[in-house]
Amino acid sequence: MFVLRFDLLQLAGIYKNVIGTDTSDKQLEFATKLPNVKYQHTPSIMSMEEVEQKVAAQGSVDLVTIAQALHWFDLPSFYKQVKWVLKKPHGVIAAICYDVPRVSDEVDKVFDEYYDVLSPYWEPGRKFVEDNYRSIDFPFERVDGADHTGPFEFVSQVTMDLESYLTFMRSSSAYQTAKDKGVELLGEDFFQKFKVAWGHNGSRIAKFPLFVRIGRVGDVKR
Repeated sequence: MFVLRFDLLQLAGIYKNVIGTDTSDKQLEFATKLPNVKYQHTPSIMSMEEVEQKVAAQGSVDLVTIAQALHWFDLPSFYKQVKWVLKKPHGVIAAICYDVPRVSDEVDKVFDEYYDVLSPYWEPGRKFVEDNYRSIDFPFERVDGADHTGPFEFVSQVTMDLESYLTFMRSSSAYQTAKDKGVELLGEDFFQKFKVAWGHNGSRIAKFPLFVRIGRVGDVKR
């Protein structure tokens, strides 16, 4: 199974202690096990007391990262918790999203056709990803050396075969929503179109545009 994720291995190589959280126990089961990384199941709604018990104490965290999830959150509540756990004034929050992968003109043409069919099944928060987090509320100060909080653009290149590419597409929440409603969006018709467009190349490079909003907490009131 192919999963595009923010690599905790990199964070674990920089920081002495890393905490990874998710509302899903199932997702945590697939997480990479590292000696200085603690995984914690957290409910979608938490009091400040629960944040301290399950995540971190007040003013004790250097960096909070969120990958492809900020647009689903209750932002006022989440930002209150972020500002509570981050060290003042230089604690940093980095929110990452990625756009649709680009492979080749032929594959991308089929993908764009598929995306039009997929679009009605997205939740409203998807619009923030489609505008690369430009319009999402982000009430933080710019970090030293930057004149804004982003989005800053990067590209992640992933080697994929056709099966891993289709597995990635089936992992989207919109695809799952359609499937729950009895609609198979990646049926034989689209499968054959992707197969022809992919050609005889076993593996291709998929380029995922990444967009990062980054800021520091500043001197907020505790």
